[in-house]
Amino acid sequence: MAINALLERPQSPLREEAVVPRTFDYNGRPAKRSTSGGWRAACFIVGAAAAERIAYFGIEVNLVNYLTGRLGQSTAMAAKNVNTWFGVTALLPLVLAFVADCYVGRYRTIVAASLLYVLGLGLLTISAVSTSQSHSNCQNTEKIESCSPSRSQVLFCFFSLYLVAVAGGGYKTCNQAFGADQFDEEDPEEGKAKSSYFNWSSFCICIGLSVSMLTLSYIQDNLNWVLGFGIPCIAMVVALLLFLIETNTYRYSIERGEKSPIMRICKVFVESARIWRTTSLPEKAIEEGALGALSHQESQECKFLNKVLLEPNSPEEDVKVGSATEFEKAKEILRLFPIWSTCLVYGIVLVQSSTFFTKQGMTMNRSVWSGFDITAASLQVCISLSIVLFVPIYDRIFIPMARKFTNKPSGITMLQRIGIGIFISSISMVIAALVETKRLKTTQDHGLIDMPYATVPMRVWWLVPQYILFGLSEVFAVVGLQEFFYDQVPNELRSAGVSLYISIFGVGSFLSSFLISAIEKATEGGDGQEVWFNDNLNRAHLNYFYWLLSGFSVVGFAAYLHFTRSYTYNKGGLL
Repeated sequence: MAINALLERPQSPLREEAVVPRTFDYNGRPAKRSTSGGWRAACFIVGAAAAERIAYFGIEVNLVNYLTGRLGQSTAMAAKNVNTWFGVTALLPLVLAFVADCYVGRYRTIVAASLLYVLGLGLLTISAVSTSQSHSNCQNTEKIESCSPSRSQVLFCFFSLYLVAVAGGGYKTCNQAFGADQFDEEDPEEGKAKSSYFNWSSFCICIGLSVSMLTLSYIQDNLNWVLGFGIPCIAMVVALLLFLIETNTYRYSIERGEKSPIMRICKVFVESARIWRTTSLPEKAIEEGALGALSHQESQECKFLNKVLLEPNSPEEDVKVGSATEFEKAKEILRLFPIWSTCLVYGIVLVQSSTFFTKQGMTMNRSVWSGFDITAASLQVCISLSIVLFVPIYDRIFIPMARKFTNKPSGITMLQRIGIGIFISSISMVIAALVETKRLKTTQDHGLIDMPYATVPMRVWWLVPQYILFGLSEVFAVVGLQEFFYDQVPNELRSAGVSLYISIFGVGSFLSSFLISAIEKATEGGDGQEVWFNDNLNRAHLNYFYWLLSGFSVVGFAAYLHFTRSYTYNKGGLL
């Protein structure tokens, strides 16, 4: 009885465990710092993300070969389908993030996406069994029509692929945001750990990517596609189990009992449009009224919204109540779009590594030793390996050195980090242009211009520097973009922030396709015009395209610097 009385005695405030603000545990109680979140929880989230990347890239890296081989599609049609599939996967997070932030929650979205992932990959494996049987029948018969899969088989395959696309969109938009939620940015130690989380998350994801490129592509090309698709399905089951293991220790930041945050912010924009059409107020009165409700810095940003603050009879009650807070959040979102738009060129540049870089490598000497040639696509692993190499150097050497000069916990600001990555990517395109110029000169010197299938006597290792620079640029820019868009959106919309970062590469992929189509149309035909994308790469001019992208990168970098100089961090910092 005495022991029970002692245990039931209220603890003094000094003995109470610290509670992390605005977070809950699995049972809906305030999350305690000592028993929830931190690296213990984040490690399992990162491990699940690495397994998910094995599953995703096990499909994406070699998908074009599956479409042209087992499904019998042309190279152009397969490339178009792969680009569309990748674009959908990258842009879906824009929609799914709002669903996660406003209605479902990040944890439930990850679990649902994982289950859908397993279903999609399982169906894709069944599809591979079906097409394998068709392929086997093709080898055992003289009927040519039996070599092509039926329409129902093709539709079933694409249905499975787009289930994977939907699942991937939901998973990517929430996994990183939920992992970062495990760290309290208001705590000095956990704030530093959160910055490192994005570095080590990318590190582990790149390990998963490397495993997919080096093993699954070999299995798919040299053993069979059923096993090649079945292993990613197993990897996704492992990812789900890893994520569920630490459910009781996660921190959850779902807002309860409130209206959807995105709907409240959208009402600000709707009300602003209505008032601008129906009300006329002097600009000076608008400015003075905004200064009374907002800080000077906030009142000078996105001025077209300030007029709503002075509207006394707004029919939107949610806009009137706490309007200053809602306007601050609306302006936080709008401030991101100049940064987002100036990073699109970086997205265009980054997608070249899986297309034209690979085509260059296919024409070059890929021999490692007598009788063994590496595949051109396998050079993409240089990007992942360089990230694996440079992330520890960045986190353990570069950042501590930078802290001594800047006195910032993160060493350099997020926008500085992104800018360095964009600058490095522009250098990589210059090097790519110079290497391609040398390759073309080598074909001329050896009389190989009209011999597209001949091996150019130039080692494929010439391409390695541009791949390594791509990886180094990702250490700075991609990881910086992840952290920036997570950190700079309102707390309730952090999944949406991650989706904005992902959409840069989806839109960049579509813009790259549009740019290639426009250049191809402008340079096609006779009259001595030089076709940049000739099927015979020895007569093409990829070097011109790389120089063009280098110029775009310089212009985009200049625009990026212009907007970052005036950007105000929502924590009060200024770059």
